[in-house]
Amino acid sequence: MNGSLNRKLIAAGTILFLMGLITGFVIPLFENSRMGLAGHLEGVMNGIFLIAVGAVWEHLTLSFRLQVIAFWLLIYGTYSNWLFVIAAAIFGTSEMTPIAGAGYSGLPWQETFVTAGLMSVGITMVVGCAILVIGFIRHREG
Repeated sequence: MNGSLNRKLIAAGTILFLMGLITGFVIPLFENSRMGLAGHLEGVMNGIFLIAVGAVWEHLTLSFRLQVIAFWLLIYGTYSNWLFVIAAAIFGTSEMTPIAGAGYSGLPWQETFVTAGLMSVGITMVVGCAILVIGFIRHREG
């Protein structure tokens, strides 16, 4: 199953990379084009991150359960990062992105949606990456 998860990460990363590229074409259409640029970059960078993790996945020493948890945390975190930044670009929210969102303000429900989403991304990515660190520093037995 280890090999299967790494191929899925590489495929998911390639898809997210492509989504980031496509986002680049529609940057002028967003309410906040600066956040649209951020969404483009999030898609491209997070796609590359997933591809890189997939490429080194075989070097992890983790239980199958922790591998699956890390896999889904990283999938959720990377795709949601792109999605919630795109939502911020569409809505023109700024509470969680005061620099890129300067001069913009979304409706209260939009600000709450983007804030909750980006906070969930932060938590899932920290936990997912911490699991990876543990898996990479453990020594294989036998």
